[in-house]
Amino acid sequence: MQETSEILNFYHSKNVFVTGGTGFLGKVLIEKLLRSTEVSNIYLLIRPKKEKDVYRRLEELFECEIFDRIKKEQPKFEHRIKVIPGDCSHSGLGLSITDRQIITSDVNVIFHVAATVKFDENLKRAFNTNVNGAKNVLEIAKHMKRLKALIHVSTLYSNCYLEEIDEVFYKCPHSYDHVGATLEKMNEFEAGELTPRIIGRWPNTYTFTKALAENVIKDSAGTLPVGIFRPAVVVSTYNEPIPGWTDHMNGPAGVAAAAVSGVMRVIMCGSKDVADLVPVDTCVAGLVATAWDVAQNHKKADQTIPIYNYVSSTENPIMWREFSEYILVYGQDFPVRNALWSAFMIMTKNPIVYFLLKSVLHVVPGLLVDGGRIIFGKKPKMMKIYKKVHRLSDTISFFLTHTWKVSNDNTANLWCKLNQRDKDLFPMSVRTVHWLTFFRNYIKGVRKYLLKDPDSTLQKARKRNSFLNLMNAVSKLLLMFFLGNAVSWIFFILYRKLF
Repeated sequence: MQETSEILNFYHSKNVFVTGGTGFLGKVLIEKLLRSTEVSNIYLLIRPKKEKDVYRRLEELFECEIFDRIKKEQPKFEHRIKVIPGDCSHSGLGLSITDRQIITSDVNVIFHVAATVKFDENLKRAFNTNVNGAKNVLEIAKHMKRLKALIHVSTLYSNCYLEEIDEVFYKCPHSYDHVGATLEKMNEFEAGELTPRIIGRWPNTYTFTKALAENVIKDSAGTLPVGIFRPAVVVSTYNEPIPGWTDHMNGPAGVAAAAVSGVMRVIMCGSKDVADLVPVDTCVAGLVATAWDVAQNHKKADQTIPIYNYVSSTENPIMWREFSEYILVYGQDFPVRNALWSAFMIMTKNPIVYFLLKSVLHVVPGLLVDGGRIIFGKKPKMMKIYKKVHRLSDTISFFLTHTWKVSNDNTANLWCKLNQRDKDLFPMSVRTVHWLTFFRNYIKGVRKYLLKDPDSTLQKARKRNSFLNLMNAVSKLLLMFFLGNAVSWIFFILYRKLF
């Protein structure tokens, strides 16, 4: 007899409210809830855009490959999605009176995923979305009559100025109310100019505002059934619903895409630092289980707001050197059709060495290629590409050159609470991830979903890659020959001069 799933029982006929559902993590969360649970409805908050209304944005959401599996298995899944026009940064989430009444009377579970994840976002915009968004979700949650759990998705790096990160709240040196009042008096340009002074020890506006948002939760949640979920670096899917899926160039995916394309040759990165990567599908499984756990424990008298650090570094760690090796190895197996050069990667934490190598390996070749394009009457493009590559490298370098000691007891204990049925349905443990398998699918996914290189071009790409590898070997031999001869001539001249 099959064991009963406690998590499925919890979600059965429940109504779930999701913010940030059109983002990377949000898409996988929605797909998992629809495919693996019997939720009654998912109320999806979508922000209208000037050129697209919320219904067009919903259509685009379901055009994503991540929903291909559920379209085959449950063709009528869309009837469980209820679109709610609104905006987290607006008071009351910008809801209409009717939608507010529906949400406050029907919703049982909230996943607050919405955030601006741009590291270099203007501080005023980041504050409005990340901090005010958390405030506004809490405000409406306090009026929900049937709420069982509210999960606020934060980030492991909300307190990244520390060397050790535990599953506790950390006091922020600035009051979020004071920061908000200060920013209210400024325009975006002024906020940008004063950002370094305001954020202090934080490396960017994203981590700073996520820290402030956690303090909003701590101070304002009251008796609400709230939990905070802190994932590390979220990368592509491991298994579900399709292996290797990703849809954004931020972080490691951008590095992998640039490396296998032969564009990025050097990066500011510590090869021996830990790459705290978590696949998005195991992350979502943990997120879904977290809401169940919060609901079970909320009635306990001594229950405080639980924090779940979701990481790989404590149970299944890899280093950035391994990350580089894996993407280069599988980049040879699954090469890109229009790769500029055969892939290789140099990592350094030394800013001077990085600047010199960047100049030699990126800037000079980029200028030469653009010069050639101009001569042949084509529009130059390489330096624009390298500008994006260098911007990516600069924005993530802090996280590639540091290692944190992290505790994840709450997350590990949650995994132990699950019975075997729930572990099979919601495989949240990063310990089960086989990194070789993951990176093989990761590079295939980067190639297919980010670089839009279909599987049909693979044979042609492999032939071209063989030619690039040959050219690379020849260029190395020529370089060694000329350098060897140059050194020989220098010694010969010195010998003649001295003797």
